[in-house]
Amino acid sequence: MSLLQFSFIQTALRLILRHPICGVVMVPVLEDGRIVLVRRRDNNRWSLPGGMVEWGEDIPTTIHRELQEETGLKVHQIGRVVGIYSAPKRDPRFHSICTTVEVMVRGQFCIEDKGEISEVGAFLPDQIPMTELAHDHRQQLADYWQGTTILA
Repeated sequence: MSLLQFSFIQTALRLILRHPICGVVMVPVLEDGRIVLVRRRDNNRWSLPGGMVEWGEDIPTTIHRELQEETGLKVHQIGRVVGIYSAPKRDPRFHSICTTVEVMVRGQFCIEDKGEISEVGAFLPDQIPMTELAHDHRQQLADYWQGTTILA
């Protein structure tokens, strides 16, 4: 391997490994107004469903895929963007930039990704276990209820 090839590989790895990961989080709202949360296996905390945008996907595709994998529900309508969250420590696993989107959902609960999700539940706003939420999802829900779009 030449010095030029090594330099190129080193630069490429730095670009790949030293940049935030892009993800999407959903505020899934059932027809009766309840909000759907999932219980994560890694920390046993409740969370808004979501995940990383995969190579070749756009955000709407990620929304449909992640909602199906984590809850079994189908997207009826994509609503408003709640916010874009980019604080380096918002997710304890890695630096991620998260676009949070409201989605109207339908269907029956069926967890496909049982390695990541242990439980799905639907909560009226005043019943959400706010002190048991993962990552910055407490802030994301507060921003959702406030009705504005946040850049944080």
